[in-house]
Amino acid sequence: MNKTRSKTPKESIKKHFLLFMGPVLAAFIIGFVWPFIQGIYLSFCKFRLIKDAEFIGFSNYGKAFSDASFRYSFDYTAVFAVVSLVLINVLAFTVAYILTQNIKGSNLFRTVFFMPNLIGGIVLGYIWAMIFDGILSRYSTSILLETKYGFWGLIILMIWQQVGYMMIIYIAGLQAVPDDMIEAASIDGASRSQILFRITIPNVMPSITICSFLGLTNGFKLFDQNLALTGGQPFIIQPDGSAIKTTEMMALNIFNTFYGSNKSATGVAQAKAVLFFILVAGLGLLQLAYTRKREVQQ
Repeated sequence: MNKTRSKTPKESIKKHFLLFMGPVLAAFIIGFVWPFIQGIYLSFCKFRLIKDAEFIGFSNYGKAFSDASFRYSFDYTAVFAVVSLVLINVLAFTVAYILTQNIKGSNLFRTVFFMPNLIGGIVLGYIWAMIFDGILSRYSTSILLETKYGFWGLIILMIWQQVGYMMIIYIAGLQAVPDDMIEAASIDGASRSQILFRITIPNVMPSITICSFLGLTNGFKLFDQNLALTGGQPFIIQPDGSAIKTTEMMALNIFNTFYGSNKSATGVAQAKAVLFFILVAGLGLLQLAYTRKREVQQ
């Protein structure tokens, strides 16, 4: 009498791998890999419709680099990303540290701080635009008329939206710090600040790595809040007659180039998008490599 051999877990995984992972891989290729490859190709083309794309080489990249508004948006975005990265992470860590000190109502405070992250960026932009214009109306001005107001308005908006999300990640990291290390340091006479900087923060480096990555990439990729809050306004006119929007970040600059009045600039916008991807991916990988080296193995 033949006995059927039961399949090992390894054989079962191999059998069902394509069944479960096949649709995921297919969706990833169709929804990301193919459009990404097509986008790189279109950055070397002149086109209005994809089917009419005409290969023209590196011309679009030359026009992108020579675009004063694109260069300005890069500088503006870089400054914004650095400032928002520092402020958001410092505030998120501070709030997380306070809420892990066994204070009353800590769960309620966590919920309140996290809630702004649930609101969409476009909605946040319009809400804060009304708030800022209401405050600045006392001085007969608007957030759209001063570059400094637009910059700090975007910073405040990002802080209000992102701090609660980063706080959750920091709370998870703080709760994972070994209690015996803190107790041993206290017994040895270490002060609270020494425990914080020499034990707590080094052990929270994995959370710092994640939050720094999210803060850096979110700062560079900011689009919907920028569009809703300032739309890139105000602007300055260049000697050649072109305009530079002084609160326009890179993502919004690419959007305005693609959907602007110059219908022949779609290839230039695509080249800008490829450069934008290389920049964000490169900086993100460098930041991950830098902070991971400083993580403490528990």
